[in-house]
This record gives sequence, C-alpha cells and structure tokens, in this order.
Amino acid sequence: MSRFSVQKQQVLDACLTLADRGYLAGIGGNLALRLDADHFAVTPSAADYYAMKAEDICVLRLADLEKIEGELKPSVESGLHAAMLRFHRSAGASVHTHQPLASAVALIRRDILLPAGDKLGGKVALIPYAPSGTGLLVRALAKRLKPDLFAYLLRNHGVICGAASLEAAVAAVSRIEQAAARLLESLIDRQPSLPSPLAALIGAALQPEKTL
Repeated sequence: MSRFSVQKQQVLDACLTLADRGYLAGIGGNLALRLDADHFAVTPSAADYYAMKAEDICVLRLADLEKIEGELKPSVESGLHAAMLRFHRSAGASVHTHQPLASAVALIRRDILLPAGDKLGGKVALIPYAPSGTGLLVRALAKRLKPDLFAYLLRNHGVICGAASLEAAVAAVSRIEQAAARLLESLIDRQPSLPSPLAALIGAALQPEKTL
C-alpha cells in the first residue's frame, strides 16, 4: 500500500466534486496535490473521473517530474502543476479545469477581475496561447507567475489555480466561474437576444454553491 493512499483518495474525491459541477469536461482537466517538500500527486492522463480509482493517481518528483508511483501515464499537464507548486510554496494544491464560462473568457482574451481581498489575488490573469501538454505552455505560465496571483486563464484552454488545499482549490474554481459569469453578463449587458443556454449557464454560475 502506498504511504500516500489517503492523499490519493483526497485527489479522487476532489475530481468527482469538480466533475459533478461540470468543471472537468469529459476527460479534460487535472488536479495536483503537494505531498511533501519533494513530491506531488497528479491525476493520470486521459482518465474517466467516474471510473478512476485512488490507486490510479500518480506520484511525481517535484524537481524533475520523475514518476515515483502509479501504473498509468501522468497528466500531460503535470509540468503546469509543478510550475505552480514550485513557485507558490504556500500552495498545497493546483487545479486545471475546462470550466465553461471562464474558458469562454479565455477565448475572448480578457482577465477576470476578482473581488477585493480574494485569496487568489486581484484577478485571473490571461496567459498567451501555447499548445496543451507542451513545454511551451509550461514556460508561458512560469514566465508570468506572480507572487500575489494564484489563478491564471490559459488562452483557448481553461484555468489553472493554486490554493492552500484541495478544498480551497475547489472553492476557488467556483469563485472564478462566478466572476467569469459576472464579466460575461456585463459584456452582454443583459441583451434580450442572449442565447438561452448561455443565459442559463450564467444564471447557474451566479447561484451560491453548496457547501462541500
């Protein structure tokens, strides 16, 4: 049995919570959890979250991404998570989602402003486009990481954010989606021609989230 079994189960539980909320699309998106000073757990590549088991979660070395545990291939975005966890040493977890409204904002190349005092910082900052799963994307993020910002929009891709814990990261994802909904609502200016599916998504995102 892995000495990180409890933490692997925590990663799986967070995946299911995000999938239930519609923030992990299909097999897209991934999560990482800092295990100690040298290792982190990360979801496997192209895995169905509802079929995933705790033992499927991979353990990688933070310094060089060498796999320490796990039979499956680690997420292709492991480098993104490692960059986040190396830079933000206070972050215990990192989450990358394809959540619909924030991803829409990433398509229109806008930062998402957050309420004053939000632990993620003042905004979700836009990162220029680079292909998914590449060193180019990792370098694009690493170059723009800032000490006071814990959340970033990946252009044409989605969101990555760091937080003190998985629970805090899941809550942060919801706050980002709500902020994206407010931004889109302001841009659309409540036009009556707003497509009903988009209106429904915005309205749902602005509803209070259930407590975890």
